[in-house]
Amino acid sequence: MLVYGRNVCLEYLKNGKGKKIYLQKDFSDSVLLEMIHQKINYVEKSVLDKMCGGVHQGIAMEVDDFEYTDLEDLLDQDPCTLLFLDHLEDPHNLGAIIRTAEASGIQGIVIPRNRSVEVNATVLKTSVGSANHLPICQVTNLVDTMSKLKKQGFWVVGTDMNGEDFKKIDYRGKTIIVIGNEGKGMSELVRKNCDFIASIPMYGTVNSLNASVAAALFIYEAVRQIRE
Repeated sequence: MLVYGRNVCLEYLKNGKGKKIYLQKDFSDSVLLEMIHQKINYVEKSVLDKMCGGVHQGIAMEVDDFEYTDLEDLLDQDPCTLLFLDHLEDPHNLGAIIRTAEASGIQGIVIPRNRSVEVNATVLKTSVGSANHLPICQVTNLVDTMSKLKKQGFWVVGTDMNGEDFKKIDYRGKTIIVIGNEGKGMSELVRKNCDFIASIPMYGTVNSLNASVAAALFIYEAVRQIRE
């Protein structure tokens, strides 16, 4: 997998995981240059533009594909707060959610294996490397996974504009917070398997929030309650 951007590449270099490295010919970041021990491939900016398809900040590198965590490895803490993402499609949303989730200290994120954005170069860059510090699990079926965890004592909080005030929900203990698709929200099957439906109050003319913003509000309300 090719990753790009200074912060992401710095995280990989810190952990000795960078492989083949590409630098723009006038690259001058002394911190990164001092950390690079591999052979450097200097290229024109236009070459990096074509390789990365995004804002690369003059550096890109080849790394191993992202390693997802096994579900069971997310369940060894109590309280345990997990974020389930119901078929998100935008890698920028996923990256922003990962960054917030890692900063908050929640235990992990679960995403479906099919019809959903994966952890790719754009996600890694948007998360500023946080994806390498937060357990992220891919599962075949979100509903089956929810049902399995409910039998282990988890409560599932779905998010929708027509629900109870999200601050009135008890997130202490074992909790799954579900964030729906950017356009369609939660699927009907996921909704039916939620124990609670929670909403963020809206006071303006817009009746919805970006998925990453909504996720941040739910995450930090859960963390606030747990740390009280």
